[in-house]
Amino acid sequence: MTETTLYVVRHGKTMFNTIERVQGWCDTPLTKAGQEGIHYLGLGLREVPFAEAYSSDSGRAIETSRIILGEHAHGRDIPYSIDNRIREWCFGSLEGGYDMEMWGVVPRVLNFQNYDDMIETDVTFRQIAEAIQAVDTANWAEPYEVLRNRVWSGFEDIAHRREKAGGGNVLIVSHGLTIAFLLNLIDEKQPIRAGLQNGSVTKITYKEGKFSIQDINNVDYIENGKKKSNTILN
Repeated sequence: MTETTLYVVRHGKTMFNTIERVQGWCDTPLTKAGQEGIHYLGLGLREVPFAEAYSSDSGRAIETSRIILGEHAHGRDIPYSIDNRIREWCFGSLEGGYDMEMWGVVPRVLNFQNYDDMIETDVTFRQIAEAIQAVDTANWAEPYEVLRNRVWSGFEDIAHRREKAGGGNVLIVSHGLTIAFLLNLIDEKQPIRAGLQNGSVTKITYKEGKFSIQDINNVDYIENGKKKSNTILN
């Protein structure tokens, strides 16, 4: 049996990413620069033999997946599916507001002076989820257990199905906080602030019900794609 490896990609940079607005279940398209970065990522991943590909149901993740598969040597032959369980967290009434506003109020709910003060402690994803739910006047934010079960079951089901099918590589396009959350669920020592860049690749292996983290926030594929692009142009 071939090893099961997940190439988990954070989607390309969007309009809201650029102007630093909260973007969970709300959605904006990739910017021109965001599309360009993902084209390079696609070139960097062009020769990776993917058995299948997945993305969340958010437009930015779907757009990212299509660009990557469009650059892949065998993109048309790679089965692609959408799974809403691997979408971003829902920030409720905070959606669309400025990042600094949300990350200004959430620490105060948890009795911290500011975001940096909160992150420098042993604050947990559970506490952050409960704080977001507490300030969400629309009552849309998911309770922690619902959020945890959604994210974990989404990634584990993908990995488990691939392992049963004989293993191989899986391309998964998801979201910054969701990926950081998954890493923490796998290994509680993983930090809350993972600093995942748009288009970065986080590589995770799966064997007999257990995930193992191999690489986090790798942007080398983008850089390698740029080199391939320059070679083609020249």
